[in-house]
Amino acid sequence: MSLERALPETVPVGSATAVFCFGVCYHPDAPVEGLEILVDGARHRAAAFGMPRPDIAVAAGEAGAGRAYHSGFWATVPVSARAAPGSVAVQLTARLATGAVLTCPLGHIDVIAPMPTPILHAQPARPGPELIAVCMATWEPDLALFETQVQSLRAQTDDRWICLISDDGSSPAHLEQIVRTIGDDPRFAISHSQTRLGFYRNFERALEMVPGEAALVALCDQDDRWHPDKLRVLRRSLGGAVLAYSDLRLVDAGGAVLRETLWRGRANNDANLASMLVANTITGAAMLFRRELMETALPFPDIPGLQFHDHWLALAALATGTLAYVDRPLYDYVQHPGAVFGDVTHGSRSARVGGPRGRLARLRIPGPACTWRAAYFYGYVSRALQAHVLLARSGTRLSAPKRRTLGRFTACDRSWRALAWLAVRPMRCLLGHTETLGSELELVRGIVWKRMTASLAHHGRPGVGPFADAGLPAPQSFSQRRLRRWRARL
Repeated sequence: MSLERALPETVPVGSATAVFCFGVCYHPDAPVEGLEILVDGARHRAAAFGMPRPDIAVAAGEAGAGRAYHSGFWATVPVSARAAPGSVAVQLTARLATGAVLTCPLGHIDVIAPMPTPILHAQPARPGPELIAVCMATWEPDLALFETQVQSLRAQTDDRWICLISDDGSSPAHLEQIVRTIGDDPRFAISHSQTRLGFYRNFERALEMVPGEAALVALCDQDDRWHPDKLRVLRRSLGGAVLAYSDLRLVDAGGAVLRETLWRGRANNDANLASMLVANTITGAAMLFRRELMETALPFPDIPGLQFHDHWLALAALATGTLAYVDRPLYDYVQHPGAVFGDVTHGSRSARVGGPRGRLARLRIPGPACTWRAAYFYGYVSRALQAHVLLARSGTRLSAPKRRTLGRFTACDRSWRALAWLAVRPMRCLLGHTETLGSELELVRGIVWKRMTASLAHHGRPGVGPFADAGLPAPQSFSQRRLRRWRARL
């Protein structure tokens, strides 16, 4: 037995989460007929076991290859909130064909007291109610674009803000440039991480720096340009919503406007939780949200595949409340090769076919079957884990309809009825509901891959083609192709 995806090292006191366990388990003398994950004694059935792992069979050699081939397993298991520091034991229990039941440890998760908020000395230009903490994540920024972003923040007509910069281990030269740019402006404070975190965890780190006196939070990239009234308009538009966000302009590095709006060829979505699970519509830099959102959002879940902070924050906000949308651009989203998504406005362009016929054509399942495995792990499983975390953390803030939506989504890989619900959702495109661009079908084919692979494994048959390997593929092997084509047309 071995766990191939590490458990999270820690979870804060009072915070529930969910964990994706992935590994291999086999016995050299008898088949495994049942598998459960125990979290502090609570039993959870594995989502799959006995799945084909040819790499493990090869490593086992000729003597153990037969049992080792059908050794893959995985499960998404909840971890309940703990009231005091301690440790959560995670174990695996296997029931063999002989009737024997074997239990072995997978690891443990330390439950730690909440870390105190780092004291960063930043003062707004004008004290007042509902201070906005602007959380900026930086890493090796382009100096000219960074200076432009900082100047656009200084030019805000709403002056009740501070800016907390979390730097993700930039080189000394870049760090010196960042410090020089902010100068002695008391509204800015910077914290430098000694280790590289990546943008997902760096934004999480930035949120953890928000001081208690900040009632509102905004996210900020290092290379965009805010319009002068961005914070003022978002603050005014928030109302009773948890999160407000705006449209944006796409510009090149020189400031030339490429697009006046993001929403061409795809509908915006500020109300449908299922659609938000499938495909995010809110960019991080467009957000202003209430501090209370962090009670649900932190810590960020450790999902398999590529991780996006804005998608998670949008989901947490919509699950626990309502969103407010400002239907005009409030910032310029700069497109350049050095950005995380520097190719948003680049890429191949395909001919469009309008009307219902064209919409139906766009519903066709793309790509070879060998990509279905990646669609399952990095398309469906990652979103299902987010849904599990929301169910565990949201409590009474989650309405009954939203709870049903999340529950139905998590059931898609074990319930044909739930899978049918997901499979027919792309037909909404015919009625103009194009917020997901039919991306549900990419998740459906991943679930179909899992079910077919599991069926072959259950009958003891070797898989063929895309069903012969259930190992984790490279994260880059999955992308929402319809959304990528839409971005390429921007």
